[in-house]
Amino acid sequence: MERRSFLRKSGCAAATFAAAPVVMNNIVEAQSQTRRRYKFEIEIYEARDDSWCHKKGDKFVYPDDIGKICPWLLSSMWDFIRILQMGGTLSWTYEGTPYEKVIDPDGITTEFVRCPDPTANLVAKITRTAVS
Repeated sequence: MERRSFLRKSGCAAATFAAAPVVMNNIVEAQSQTRRRYKFEIEIYEARDDSWCHKKGDKFVYPDDIGKICPWLLSSMWDFIRILQMGGTLSWTYEGTPYEKVIDPDGITTEFVRCPDPTANLVAKITRTAVS
C-alpha cells in the first residue's frame, strides 16, 4: 500500500506517527546546533505559614537539591523545567499579577508553578539563568 493511501485510510493518528520521526529529527538537530547551558534556582514564592513541606523564601538549586523538594511540587515543575532546559519558554506572562514573568532567552527567564496539593497554597518560582 502506498503511503498516501495508507494515511488517508487510517486517519490522523497514523499521520501523527508517520510524521513523528521527521519532526523529532528536526528538533534534535536544532537543539544540538543551538544548545545553551543554564543554571536553575527554585524559590518558594508563596506558602501557607503552616505548610508541612516548604516555607516562603526556601531556595533550591536544580538539580543539586532535587531530593529536598516535595515530590508533588517537583512533579508539577518537571515539564516546565524540561522546556526551560531545552531553551524554550512558555508564552503566557501573567501581566498585572504578582506572578508576572521575565522572558529573556539570553539572560534570565522565570516561570511560576503551583503545587497540586489543594491545602498547601504553594507557588514556586523557577529562575533560569543563561550560563556563558
